[in-house]
Amino acid sequence: MNMMKIIVCIKQVPDPKEFSKITIDPLRKTIVREGIQSIINPLDRHALEEALRIREKHGGRVVVLSMGPPQAIEACREALAFGADEAFLLCDKLLAGSDTLATAYALSKAVRRLEPYSLILCGNETVDGSTGQVPPQLAEFLEIPHVTRVRKIEIMDDEAVVESVLEYGYRVVKVKLPAVLSVVKEINTPRILSVFGIIEASSKKINQWCVSDIDASIDMIGLEGSPTRVTDVFTPEVKRRCEIFSGSVEEAVRKAVRRLHEIGVL
Repeated sequence: MNMMKIIVCIKQVPDPKEFSKITIDPLRKTIVREGIQSIINPLDRHALEEALRIREKHGGRVVVLSMGPPQAIEACREALAFGADEAFLLCDKLLAGSDTLATAYALSKAVRRLEPYSLILCGNETVDGSTGQVPPQLAEFLEIPHVTRVRKIEIMDDEAVVESVLEYGYRVVKVKLPAVLSVVKEINTPRILSVFGIIEASSKKINQWCVSDIDASIDMIGLEGSPTRVTDVFTPEVKRRCEIFSGSVEEAVRKAVRRLHEIGVL
């Protein structure tokens, strides 16, 4: 097997700890991110950690690829501090409003510029969208195999043997490389950021590309190139009702169960 190049796709997302502060722009129907702390998507951290472990075992290079606004450079810098060799940020106003398909298309065009590569790792989904659509769509644009919900990866020559989580168990899949694998949190425990890593990352260059750099078709990116879009956002009304049942514990339980049957819960 030639020297491996592992591409890790990461996304900067709002910190889940601050989700209660998130508001929605009523006109654009998008998340208002101002004032919200941003982090690398948690599952993307696991993807990066797995790439670093594969590099430690088999050698090669780990390249981080992200798409987002200028502040996403912070996520790229953090990925370099964790140990990535190189980082690329796809940043262009023309990409604003891209849905998962337009995002996967833009990423695929960027990946083409990074050829040759051995493996692409992604988090299985992001905390802000949770669709899980980008990794499979990326693989389809690149015309390479993909496996989702991966919890274990073993590299054997030009193949990968992976365990993919199912609802009641897992399956073992052998896939030809290059391939796209999207991982779940069970795959590893990400390492702790070190001071040495932060210092070393400060000297590494973050490459920034715009749409013209990746030769992407304008009609396939951004809001206009997205076949899906958010048409409305609303806060669901939550109604609660309380009923108190008196008597002994056994009697109260019987009344509660009877009532749950009456309202169709049981």
